[in-house]
Order: sequence, then structure tokens, then C-alpha cells
Amino acid sequence: MDFDKIIERYTNKACIISVERFEDGTYGNIRLVAGNKAHCDDMLHVMNRPFIPDSPYEEYLPQNKNFEDYCYRSAFLGQSLHTYVSLPQMGLWLNMYLHSLESDKENTGYCVYIYDVSPNVDSEKQASLSADTSAAVLKTCIKLRGAGDIRQTFREVVEDIRSICDSDYCCILLTDSVTRSCMNLCESIKPGSGLLPMDNYLDDQFYNIIDTWKDTLGSSTCIIIKDQHDMEWLHSINPLWHDSLAAAGAKSIVMFPLNYNNTTLGYIWAINFNVENVVKIKQTLELTTFFIASEISNYQLLNKLEVLSSTDMLTGVMNRNEMNNFVDSLAADTSKKSVGVLFADLNGLKAVNDNGGHIAGDNLLKNAANALRDVFAVHEIFRAGGDEFVVILTDVTEEEVNDKAEKLRQVTKNYDNLVFAIGSAYEDDVKKVKLALHNADERMYADKKRYYELHPEKKHGANPSGTAR
Repeated sequence: MDFDKIIERYTNKACIISVERFEDGTYGNIRLVAGNKAHCDDMLHVMNRPFIPDSPYEEYLPQNKNFEDYCYRSAFLGQSLHTYVSLPQMGLWLNMYLHSLESDKENTGYCVYIYDVSPNVDSEKQASLSADTSAAVLKTCIKLRGAGDIRQTFREVVEDIRSICDSDYCCILLTDSVTRSCMNLCESIKPGSGLLPMDNYLDDQFYNIIDTWKDTLGSSTCIIIKDQHDMEWLHSINPLWHDSLAAAGAKSIVMFPLNYNNTTLGYIWAINFNVENVVKIKQTLELTTFFIASEISNYQLLNKLEVLSSTDMLTGVMNRNEMNNFVDSLAADTSKKSVGVLFADLNGLKAVNDNGGHIAGDNLLKNAANALRDVFAVHEIFRAGGDEFVVILTDVTEEEVNDKAEKLRQVTKNYDNLVFAIGSAYEDDVKKVKLALHNADERMYADKKRYYELHPEKKHGANPSGTAR
């Protein structure tokens, strides 16, 4: 065939690709056999080298397993395909289309490769999907946008994706590169598949596997392992992950990173999927992951805002705002529960600040919170302000409240310079929580007064009202 005559009809950057096929159905060499003027000029200006016909494609493009698979499908299966390939060295993307071309050789197939270079992945071009694929993406978007219970919605979405992939397993795993931690946001397991939940594998060493995924992805938007041949390729470049997948019972996997604002929030993958639908699966997930990543980012932001509004950042216990909300809810509670309140105020914090600086004072406050957590659940503890902590217990006896107050006094002995002034109160009706707060506060101040009478040397740093803090 006269490749030069064929390719010069294209005005966009274009070249003809040849694919070698072996008897077992796998492919061999993939070459750029001819290019039009726009392509040759691009090679010369961008890569500073002339285009040489019939060159291995990896001399001009990043080696990419997904791109190779697309070339094979276009050349031998007659499929017209679209995909992106990253150019990480230049921070650009190749937006490419592949169209099959008739071949005059039995074991060599051809396709026309048309491309342009862009700084970003164009989601509008990705949206040119088949009707059923578009419907699947739209279904996911509607669910995510109308979510009430976001965790339940993600569980439904991952179940839908497992169904689309016709896979044994699907999972969304959130990752944090700073803390080197991960969280199984949701998963779906096909009944009878024999695959285990992700939590069975999330030990202290699992992040070492996650670390390898970025290099394995390389310039690809995803990783697609279809069969034993691909698994052998994976073993050659990433034996750690290969062995983990094999041990889990994976024979095939499609994985996408969940990227948002140049940050990888996590990964989504399906194991043992229907490889006959690999193109549809790739197209569906390629677009769906944009929306999933966006919603995960919003979900994480809302979680952070919720933590900021309810948690004291220094000590990690609940803050005064959360305490006030909790007290208001208890005051309106119509159940017949009892309530116990304990005030714990640090003695001598100002002296520690004056003598050791605010870092020493902050450490003392952290130790105070730690001591409280040794006795009470974290949701029962509030930092009311400054050096004052409040514990609110419901459905307890007066004896239990007093016992816990005494246990706290004993626990503080495990920490240097930590002494609480403690006051406790009990009411048999939870609606009287504000009365219990008042009584506990009064008893705490009485306990503080007794402490300073016994330790007058600790009175340094009295507040303007004259009460030693």
C-alpha cells in the first residue's frame, strides 16, 4: 500500500500504525510506518528530531499498555476508538483517535492514528459515548448529586459500577500520602465469588503497595490487566502488586486513580471483569471517575468543616460549640435517662505557661485531654474553654459518676504536673442537665480553693478576680 498517499489526505496530525499479531492472538511490534506533514513537523519542532518511517512507536510516544491494546483493537478488530495518553515530561496530553485501515498482510494490521496535544483532558470530548454508556454515567451523576446519606450513595454507585463491569469485586479506596494511610470508602462483592473484603488486606504494610501504583500507571489514565499475558507483564514491572492481586484471587483488573485538582484522592478498581467489554468499561469509568473524584473532594471538605466546627484542634476532644449543642439536645430530651456532669479544671496552667512557655502549656493541655480519654469516651469529653474541660454522661448512676471522678484523680498521677480541680453532679432527669452543669461547676471551684489552701505556693498567676487558676 502507498501509506504516504493515504496519510497525506489528513490535515490534522496523523500517522499510520502497524501492529504485528502472533498465532496465539497476542500482539508484537507496534510501529509508526508513515506520517503526514503535520505529524512530521510536530516531531521535528516538539521532539527536535525528524520522523523516521517504520520506527517503533515507543521512540516517539510513551510506552503505554492501554494504547497498545487500542492499536490492536483498531487494527485487527476494526474498532474506532478514542483515548488520552499523558506526556508527563511536558505536562501535556495526547488526545487521540484510532480508525482501522484495510491490511494486505495476514499477520499485520493497520490503523490511522489522528491526534492533537492539549494541556488538559477534555471532558466534553470524553462525553461522546454510546447511549448506554452515557446513561450509566448519567445515572451515577444523578445519584451523587442527590445524595442524602453520602456513604450509602457511594455504596450504591460502586455496586452499579461492579454491575457495569460485570466483575466479581469493585472498591473505592481513599488514600492520604501525608499520613500514608488509606480507608475503604465502599466496596461491592459478587455473591459466591470467594473474594474477601478489602479490610482483610489493609494492614500497616499495605501503603507500600499503594506507593507502586503511580509508577505502574505511568502515562496512562488507568491500568487494565485483561488476562494471564497482562498479569505476566505486571509481574515483570510490579511484582509486589502482582503477588498481592494473585493472592487475592484476581485474574483481571481495571483501575483508575481518583484525581481532583492535581491531587490523587484515592483509587477505584474492578476485579475479574468482563474483558469482552473492556472498551465500554474504560470509557464509562474514564468519565465517571471525574464526577466521583469531585464528590469525594466535597465529602472530605465537609468532613473537615464538621471536625473544625465540633473538635478542639489542640486536644482533639469536642469543643464548646459541640458541648452547647449537646446540652441543648439533652435539655429537650423526653426520655427517662439520668445525666452526670463532671467539671475538670487544670490547676497551675498559667504558672506552667509563665515558666515553660506556651508550648509547655499546650503539652499540659494535651496531657489533660489524654488523661480524660483514659477514663471517658472521646464523645463524652468537651473543652469548654481555656483550661476547663467538661464531661457529660447519660444513663448512668450517681455512684458511677463519683467512681469515674475518683478514677480520673488517680489517672492524673501518670502525667507530670497534671492536677485537676474536679467537681461532679448528678440528676435523675436528663432535662436537668443545665442544673447539673451549674452544680458541678460550683463544686469544681470549691475543690480548686481547697487545693490552693493546701498548696499556697501554686497560687502564682491568679486571675483578675482573685481566683487562682
